[in-house]
Amino acid sequence: MDLSKRKFLQQIGAVTAGASLIPIAEAGLNFSPTRREGNPEKRYGMLIDLRRCIGCQSCTVSCSVENQTPQGQFRTTVNQYQVAVKGEEGFTNVLLPRLCNHCDNPPCVPVCPVQATFQREDGIVVVDNERCVGCAYCVQACPYDARFINHSTQTADKCTFCAHRLEVGLLPACVESCVGGARIIGDLKDPNSTIRKMLTEHEAEIKVLKPESGTLPQVFYIGLDDAFVQPLQGKGQPALWQEVF
Repeated sequence: MDLSKRKFLQQIGAVTAGASLIPIAEAGLNFSPTRREGNPEKRYGMLIDLRRCIGCQSCTVSCSVENQTPQGQFRTTVNQYQVAVKGEEGFTNVLLPRLCNHCDNPPCVPVCPVQATFQREDGIVVVDNERCVGCAYCVQACPYDARFINHSTQTADKCTFCAHRLEVGLLPACVESCVGGARIIGDLKDPNSTIRKMLTEHEAEIKVLKPESGTLPQVFYIGLDDAFVQPLQGKGQPALWQEVF
């Protein structure tokens, strides 16, 4: 653990022990402003076509191998849900790939006390593991349950769109391994990119998770059931859903 992390944890320990709150600046932790890197001319996003997803978990496996996540922890996975339409009998089984939504207004960024979580100029939200102290504030702030504390590193972990692969001209592991071609990643600023063309072509069908949260997610879905956009909160909402696995 580097000196900055040690000092931060010592201050947190002092506060929880009943000491007065000491501003970070006075604690001598010298944190730089939120850093932004990447190509400012690009804005990466992902489109997931649920009509093509077969739930094979190739994305989950390839991501785990590429990013070496601990056993039982995943940056992306495909969950199965049972959806019951209100007033109708029976359930419909649906598949939903889940990952970090790389929001335009990411709630995980401002809550990080050491600015370990930041958004790059190309829109990708990442974690600086050398700064992260594992406080899990960002885990709690994420409305998509897309973050976790890595058992091996004891720091925050999440999908990064495989930024290290994008930087050398490769596709993210999950996109490359998708047997159905359900995942498409690209530059949202490029009108000639496949993702921009598909978003335009299927504009009426495009949905995002939890639009009411104000996070402006940049992972888009085609074929997303309304139950995931408007979960049952009262009279007039269309469906109930529950996770199967």
